[in-house]
Amino acid sequence: MIDRDQVRKVAHLARLELTAEEEEQFTTQLGSILDYFEQLSELNTENVPPTTRVIDVSNITRPDDLQPYPYREEILNCAPDQEGEFFKVPKILGES
Repeated sequence: MIDRDQVRKVAHLARLELTAEEEEQFTTQLGSILDYFEQLSELNTENVPPTTRVIDVSNITRPDDLQPYPYREEILNCAPDQEGEFFKVPKILGES
């Protein structure tokens, strides 16, 4: 069972300011959650394979194929500053 001191400690670590009423509320709620996990730990899961999802999901993203962009000149013309075929941006790293 969790007590108010443990709730205060977790709140402190999470940088939360709780009122006395909230501390009491969270103590009760977290205690109920931990009791439920105790019930779950009583189940025999020896023959159950570990999973990350309840249902099978496959990656449906497209392949990342490099293709030339047909409107390169239009984009470069909209840039505030360019140098040849490239965007010119402010230097952000100092010299060593």
